[in-house]
Formats: sequence, structure tokens, C-alpha cells
Amino acid sequence: MTINIEYEAEKCPCPAWETIVRDVILAALDYEGCPYEAEVSVVLTGDEEIRRINREFRDTDRATDVLSFPMGDYGTPSDFERLEEQAEDYFNPETGELLLGDIIISMDKVEEQAAKYGHSAERELAFLTAHSMLHLCGYDHMEEEERLEMEKRQAAILERKGYTR
Repeated sequence: MTINIEYEAEKCPCPAWETIVRDVILAALDYEGCPYEAEVSVVLTGDEEIRRINREFRDTDRATDVLSFPMGDYGTPSDFERLEEQAEDYFNPETGELLLGDIIISMDKVEEQAAKYGHSAERELAFLTAHSMLHLCGYDHMEEEERLEMEKRQAAILERKGYTR
């Protein structure tokens, strides 16, 4: 398992951040039944940088809490078997790991939203990581049914790791 974490936030990284991100990524992959070792890249940044990325890739000129850039093209969420059929596109040839994609989290939004929702920054970071991992596994929340399914899965992943409100 390769989890690359880069710190671009202005605040000094908290030692717990990396542990939270790694634990939730592993819990999400376990919950989704991913049969492969995987590779995920995570950038912990601030509002200014995530706004720039959001503008560049989504034509939305505002800061957001998390951006997900999945590598896989799933027929249905967590259909990892489909990705295996096109291994040259989705697996790292050097390590054999499944390339899931990139997660970018605004640590400014983590703190802001934790205060807004009345829970810890650690819980908010765990929530955003779980949410983004589900996107990397092919889930979306454009339709009400999809949103409800994602929320159920997010809650189950967070509960497994003890991140409750």
C-alpha cells in the first residue's frame, strides 16, 4: 500500500493528520472490499491553493473542502474487477498497485467546518478523507439515491474508526 501525503498548508502539520488520513484510507478500502494493494496521493493544503485547483479543473472560482481525482473508470462503484481488465491503465507497472487517484483537502476548511458542525478537526479530516475515498472508488452524489448511499458508507467507515460527532 502506497499512501503519499504532501503538506502544503501554511500551518505546521499535526502528527495526527497523517495517521488519520492513512487509517481512513485503509478502512475505506477494506469496507469497499478492494482486493488489491493500492496507491493514493493526498495533498493537505489551504483555501488559496484548493481554490486555484478548483478553478483550473472544475471552472469553479471558490475554495472548497475537498477535491477528488479518481483514476478508475468504474461501471458500478467499487467494481475493481473491471479495472483489472484494463490493468495497463489502472495499475502501477513497477509495484502492481491499483492507482486509485488523488485527494486534495483544504485544512482551512477542515478547521472552519469542524467549528461550524460542532465536532473536532480530526473528525472533519476523517470525514473528508472517507468522502473522497468513496469518490476514488467510483461513488458520486449527484442524485438523491447516490447521495444517501455515499452518506451511509461514509458513516460506516467513520464508525469503524471511531470518528463520530
